[in-house]
Amino acid sequence: MLDLGAGPGSFVTSRSDLSIVRLDLQIPRSRGSGWYVAADAARMPFTSQSFDLVISNHSLEHFPELEETVREIGRVIRPGGTLYIAVPDAGTLSDRIYRWMARGGGHVNPFHSPDQVTGLVERLTGLPARSSWVLYSSLSFLNAHNQLGRPQIKSALFAFGNERFLAVLMWILRRLDRSFHTRLSHYGWAFYFGEIDLPKTLEPWINVCVRCGSANAVVFLRKIGAIPPILSAFQWYQCPSCGGYNLLIEDAEER
Repeated sequence: MLDLGAGPGSFVTSRSDLSIVRLDLQIPRSRGSGWYVAADAARMPFTSQSFDLVISNHSLEHFPELEETVREIGRVIRPGGTLYIAVPDAGTLSDRIYRWMARGGGHVNPFHSPDQVTGLVERLTGLPARSSWVLYSSLSFLNAHNQLGRPQIKSALFAFGNERFLAVLMWILRRLDRSFHTRLSHYGWAFYFGEIDLPKTLEPWINVCVRCGSANAVVFLRKIGAIPPILSAFQWYQCPSCGGYNLLIEDAEER
């Protein structure tokens, strides 16, 4: 498995049967599981057809040589392999705030529609698009828990990243989206390409932690006891990944 543009690792897994290679321009000091390779994604040092699975988790928007990188993905993936891609929607409130706060945030490739992504990948890799779904934001990049050094003056607009403020803000934005069919709390899209049997469109996980950014289905949160059995107008849950507290929004299938 190849984790492309991984940084310290774009995902965490406890599985011991996976052989993971994580590629980025520099090897980070803090590392997760797997082998780390410092290389350019547009010129990967791997033989053709090396990987059964390639993951590009919030990295395509950062690559200066986008088409060359996507061609390289098509080269290193094996016949019958699978490609997972997640990218931000450049038109969303979340991405606009991120780029404003981070002076561009390294996003050099703006994506404006799912068709733009699937068209690019299918054309340059030959892999068919199989499934897609909407990703929701939590504005976790604003959270004071995730900031190093003094906060920016701009962050005063968001209570200097106060976690409770962000939890309430995201709850309001998701309620507005549900009531008025807006996209105020959307982040972007995720896609599967290649040989994988999934429905064409998957239901999104709307509950995304304002501290760590991990998403969870309500049925899973109930199963593990992350939602306290308290009857009130506002339900909250504790994130199973980081312990952060969030206001709960019921998933579409549970309404």
